[in-house]
Parts: sequence; structure tokens; C-alpha cells
Amino acid sequence: MHRQIAGRLTGPVTKWLVLLFWLVALGVFGSLSAKLVDVQNNEASSWLPASAESTEVSEELSSTVDPNNIPTLVVYYKPSGLTDADRTEITRQAQELGNIDGVVEGTVLTPEQAAEQGFGGYSEDGQVAVTSLTFNFGANGWNDIPDAAASIRDIAQLDGAEVHLAGYGGQAADAAEVFEGVDTTLILGALTVVVIILLFTYRSPLLWILPIFSVVVAYSVSGGVVYLLAKYADLTVNGQSQAILGILVIGAGTDYALLLVARYREELRRHDNRHEAMAFALHRAAPAILASAATVAAGMLCLLLADLNSTAGLGPVNAIGIGVTFLVMVTLLPALLVIFGRWIFWPKRPAFGSPEPNTTGFWAKVGRAIAPRPRRVWVITTGVLLIACLGVLKIDAGGMSTEDAYTKEFDAIKGQQVLAAHGLVDNSNTIQVIANSDRIDAVAASLDGVDGLGEPTPAQPISDTRSYFEAPIDADISSPTAYGIVESSRASAHGVAGADALVGGGSAFYLDTKVASNRDNKVIIPTVLLVVLLILIFLLRALAAPLILIGTVILSFGAAMGLSALVFDYAMPLVTDHWPDGVQVDPGFPLFAFVFLVALGIDYNIFLMTRVREETAQHGTRKGSLVALSSTGGVITSAGIVLAATFLVLGSIPFVFLAELGVAVALGVLLDTLIVRSVLVTAINLDLGGKIWWPSALDRKPPVVPPDAAQQEEPEAVRA
Repeated sequence: MHRQIAGRLTGPVTKWLVLLFWLVALGVFGSLSAKLVDVQNNEASSWLPASAESTEVSEELSSTVDPNNIPTLVVYYKPSGLTDADRTEITRQAQELGNIDGVVEGTVLTPEQAAEQGFGGYSEDGQVAVTSLTFNFGANGWNDIPDAAASIRDIAQLDGAEVHLAGYGGQAADAAEVFEGVDTTLILGALTVVVIILLFTYRSPLLWILPIFSVVVAYSVSGGVVYLLAKYADLTVNGQSQAILGILVIGAGTDYALLLVARYREELRRHDNRHEAMAFALHRAAPAILASAATVAAGMLCLLLADLNSTAGLGPVNAIGIGVTFLVMVTLLPALLVIFGRWIFWPKRPAFGSPEPNTTGFWAKVGRAIAPRPRRVWVITTGVLLIACLGVLKIDAGGMSTEDAYTKEFDAIKGQQVLAAHGLVDNSNTIQVIANSDRIDAVAASLDGVDGLGEPTPAQPISDTRSYFEAPIDADISSPTAYGIVESSRASAHGVAGADALVGGGSAFYLDTKVASNRDNKVIIPTVLLVVLLILIFLLRALAAPLILIGTVILSFGAAMGLSALVFDYAMPLVTDHWPDGVQVDPGFPLFAFVFLVALGIDYNIFLMTRVREETAQHGTRKGSLVALSSTGGVITSAGIVLAATFLVLGSIPFVFLAELGVAVALGVLLDTLIVRSVLVTAINLDLGGKIWWPSALDRKPPVVPPDAAQQEEPEAVRA
């Protein structure tokens, strides 16, 4: 951004126009953002890979089996045994359950009716009874599950008995509880953390208000834009992507604010006129902020290459958030800063002509400590990070059972445990098998030897030539055991000649999701690295430095994942009573962690290296690296702490995937800001000197003093 354009954005008149524009945008899009939860799509089909076998089954069955059906189990458990009166009451309640809005007519089965259909209704010990029913709220009706679950619990009560809601319906109700009000909880939690950090960073009771207000505007406007795209352009938004959107906008927006305010404060000491100071600050800070935003947005958009709809949808949702945040932070925040003037920095107002404290601060001392032996520093630092990477070997990305997916024990999990302990099958989890009608019996016979698979239902026609049947799986729907049963079933069914058999169902969906996640990892991770490398080459106008930076970010990612594995294995079980054994992660976790860590972690290197490049033109690479470190060290460290803290807020959601993602990103960001950027990259710059700009001749030219540098003095730390 040219200085003239920057000056126009924050001029005496235009600053008010910029403020007016964003206030209008806040009014228009803010109301839409509040309705974003209404267009969430949290049903399984919104995550389903388009090319998966389970998708083909769902499509073939769409005219016979409604894909919006939600099988639900009501589990009664009475340790003293169910009496005849209890059984009569359970039967009466089953009839009442059929009157709940959303229950499909004719799908309520009493325990006796369930037993007649071959999947049990009472346990042999007489302590457990199961009533089954099916909900259907239409394609976009999953938000009605919580009300339906509440109605079931109001009806299904039995003296001396525990009553649990299990099956798909129970799991959906639990998921709704996990994400209920998540946007408000996360936003308030993240904003609270950021306010505390900004108060400590700025040591001002007023200054924090402007970045926070700007971040709130960015979140509200981006949420409104996403709402419109979800409602009218078929963009997939679920509770997970909305949660990450809020955290990302707050974290990245605050980072941009910290960088801009720090540069503005520098320029206020060099310029008497605050509008002129902002013009210089925005001119110098905006390219780094733009490069950072472009890197994150490009990394997010790479997710569009994913097979998984949920992953592909996450890309544009967060790219939109970053794009809006960038626009707000380089227009609204500068306008607010010049409107309020120097007094907003009270009690430490940056007076014209006052010295810049960063030049003698902590990071200037770090630079002086590294300078005598930079090669030894970066070699030792690299070795330590490589050792930390070994923790990656402990990570198991094979998938988690439903019980292990949450950080507390939900009702559906308790119901599942009761069924398993008393020898009853959860008939809501089945494989769905489709084959040519003349070979359907042979396909059913081929599954006889599959361990963990129950008796198939009678075959039913779905067309003139195709038929289907179902068979219950005796395992948790998303467990590795269930995956093995599906794989064995597919192998047997596919082996029947002339059957053209397909195997789908709930566990098949989760298995196909795992397969698609593994594919996405192999495709998207290299793509993100290539995109980030190209942006760095364009920004730094060099080849060596971008390659070095990419290498440090990969090393940082590996170390962050290794340290995260240790935290998951040893620390998290101490924090929560319900945590999966070992280091179990969702199959999509490595990709999500990589995209966020690389896209966000490279930010701090961009902030540092753009300043190094700027200072190199005047002082040379080695001296310029020390100037850049001393000038940006404080603000980048603060930015890293802010981003790490906001991602840790994800841990407040009792969902293991988000808790693990928050911990991994937080650790990675702290590594980037405190070690990789400040120590490793600076040491490499000091060791290689001008070679980092190869093939550019940047450090082979005489120093250039810009016209506006007349009032700038060489930092004391560098002169020393």
C-alpha cells in the first residue's frame, strides 16, 4: 500500500467516512451473523465424501430409506430388576413417545416388539429394557433434536431406574449439547483472554478498547457474509467451522492490531502530526499484514481440494473471516487510532521526539547474545526441536470411538455401555448392503462368517433390479472394531460374483471419512507448503530465505505435534476425568493442525522478515536482523501469546478433537514466536548474512537512506 493511499484512508475527513462505513456494515451484517447457527448443517451427509461407497449406498436408498431418519433408543436400566409393573409402564410410555413431534409414524417399538424382530428388547438378567423409535425432521431439522430429546426424557421416567437416550438420536442430542451456545461461549471467553493480555501488553486502561471493537466488527461482518453464502450459495457450515471462525478472527485480528499499533507508536515518536504518523505506519505495516492474511487465506482455500465436505467448507468460511479481518484492521482500526489521538495511549503517551524503548529491551539483549556464535545457536536449537519431533511417533490417527470423542461422559455413551454390559445390541448401528436382486441372498450368506455382525434383516427391493438388507454391528459406531467389521463385510460382499454389492451405513460412513482424511492429508499438505512458499518468494523477492523459512515452519510443526502428543498422553488426563487412553486423534487432526500451524506460524516469520528486509536496505542483513528483532520482538511475542491463548479457549468445548487442536496450535504458535522466529531464524540470518536474499542483490548494494529517515536514529543496541 502506497503512503499516499494510506494517508487518504486516515485523513482528517476520510477517517470519519471509514468509521461510518464500518458502522453501517456492522448494523447490516451483525444481525445476519446472529442467525449463523440457523444455517449450520451438522448432519452426517454434510461431512460425507462425495465419492465414498457409503455415499453411493445412501443415494441408491434415498427413494426407499429416508436419509434424514434418526434411529433412537430409549434404554431403561434398573439394577434391582424390572417388575411386571415396570414393563407395563414402559409399554405405556412407548405409546406416548409416538406422539412426540418428529417421530415417524409406526417406528416406535416396545421391548416386546423389538424382541419379535430379533434384536432383543429385554436383557437376559431382566435389568435392561430398550424402546426404539425413529425421528425425522427433514434435511435441515437436526437443530430440533434437543427439544425432541427433552420430550423423551420428560416421558421416559421409571422409579428406581436410570433412563438413557442412545443410538443416533442420543448421539445427535449429545452433539447438540456440546455445541449449544458454542459461538457465544467461545467468543466471550476468547475476548476476555485477549482483553487481559492487551491490558498487560499496552499497560493502558483505554487502548485495548479500539482493537477489541475492531475485532468484534470483523467477526460480526464475516459471520454475516458466511451466513449469506450458507443460505444462498450452498456453503457448508457446521458447529465446528463456526467455532474455529470465531477463534481465528479474534486471534488473527488481534495480531494484526498489535503489529499496526506498535508501528504507529514508533512513528508517533518520529512525526508530530498523528495523521502523518499513521500514514507512515500503515504504509510500512500493511504489506506484512497483507502477506500474513494472504498466507492464511490461501492456506484455508487449499482445503477446497479436500474430499470431505466439512473440510472443504471450512476453507472458504475461514478465508472469508481472514479477508474481512484484514480489511477492518487496515481501515477501521487506523481510523479509530487517529480519531482518538495520542491520549488513547495514556498513561504512556508516545511523545514526539521521545526514544524508542524497544531498542534497549529484552529482544535487543537476545540479539546481542546470539550474535557472537549464531551457527552454534541455530544448530543446537534445530537439534532440540528435532528431538521434540520424536513425540509424533506416539500419535494414533486411526480414529476414536464415540466414548473417546468427548471430554465428559454423555448420556448416549452411558446408554451404549449399559447395552454392552447386558448383552444387548445397539440396532441403530447397522451396515446397509445393496446388491442385484438375483444375488442378494448370496451376498447375505457371504456375511455369515463376519465376526461382530448380527443377523441380516429380510431383503427388500429398492428397484426392479436392486435390493437391500441391513445387519447390526456389535461395536461402537466410530470405533476401529466397527471399521474392521465394515472392511470384512465389504470384502465378503464384493467377492460375490455378479452382485455389484455396496456396503454403507453409519460405521461405513466413518470409515470412508477416515479414508478421505488420509487422502486429504497427502494432497493438501504439500499444496499448502507450495502456496506459502510462492507467497514468501513474492514478498521477500528471494529464494533462499523463503526456503529456509518453510523449513523452520515444518520443523516447528513437527516439534509442536511431538510436544502435543506428550501433553495428550500425560497432562490432559490430569486436567479432565474423561480423556482417551494413549494419544488418539481424529483422522482429520493432522491436516487441521498442519494448516493452522503453517498458515499462522509463518505469520511471525513474515512480520520479522519483512522488517529485516526493510532494515537490510539501510544497515545490511546482519545489523538489519538485530534491528528487526529488537523492534518486532515484543509485539510478535505478544501476538503469539494472544493467538495461543485464544486457541486454548477451544478446550472449553467438551469435544476431544477441538481440545487437541487448540493445544497443538497453541504450542506451535508459542514455539514459533519464542524459539523459531526469535532464536532460530535470527541465528540463521546472522550466520548467512546477505546470502539469505539469493538470488537478489539486496545486500550487495550500498545502504539506502529513505527520505523520511532524517529523524530516525540508529538504535543504541545496534550501535553498541
